[in-house]
Amino acid sequence: MNGKIGFIGAGNMGSAMIKAVVSKKVVNPSDVLAADADGDKLRKIAAETGIQTEQRNIEVVRKSDIIILAVKPNVVGSVLEECKSDFGGGKILVSFAVGIPIRFYKKILGDSAKIIRTMPNTPVLVGEGMTLLSCDSCVSAEELAAVRRLFDCVGKTEILDERLMNEVTALTGSSPAYVFMFIEAMADAAVMSGIPRNLAYKLAAQSVLGSAKMVLETGRHPGELKDQVCSPAGTTIEAVAALEKNGFRYAVIEAMNKCAKRAVEISKLMED
Repeated sequence: MNGKIGFIGAGNMGSAMIKAVVSKKVVNPSDVLAADADGDKLRKIAAETGIQTEQRNIEVVRKSDIIILAVKPNVVGSVLEECKSDFGGGKILVSFAVGIPIRFYKKILGDSAKIIRTMPNTPVLVGEGMTLLSCDSCVSAEELAAVRRLFDCVGKTEILDERLMNEVTALTGSSPAYVFMFIEAMADAAVMSGIPRNLAYKLAAQSVLGSAKMVLETGRHPGELKDQVCSPAGTTIEAVAALEKNGFRYAVIEAMNKCAKRAVEISKLMED
């Protein structure tokens, strides 16, 4: 990839992406810059990857063609205000921040600013993330494709209309939490039956991983795959019946609706 990539923020998500793009040789280490308020964290990622570091966010912006903003939503505004005079010349801003619409960035950087809004999830830390990307007409198809290649290094990517970004928060951004709870609950039940806890976590996690892979690789409907496991008068259908009796599907749907609603609220707060 041509040009320099700058990271403002080298926390868990930022560091994972830096390591991935460097290890997969999508970008040369000498063409990657990063700044972070935590000096120790910055020195560590530089030692591991050979990237360049900067003490100030504005230096990253000045020297980079694509700037990846990997900071918490509550500091996005202050970081942009600090650096806005150096955005321009075709620079692309890519933000990880949940719930912040493209128009928020344009309010600070100007209507012609090139903004790509993304929503990665925590599995990017192990190279199995799901990232959604959206942008407006200021970003060309080639520029979007270049940024997408960066996120392809840490998992799967899809392009999504921005109007759906808040709604999809519950499906990708927050859903790892529900899955972790499901794994924990299955492991707790296994422990009750005498299976050692560490083994229970491993068995539950592998079962979830394998099941997800079947959905992705077979292309078959999840209901069809579920039916294949449910033998007549067997053990699995008893478990499925118990889940239905206790409102399993409704609980998941309700949780996701609440999550999406909160994402919309956060988005509106950022516009005030």
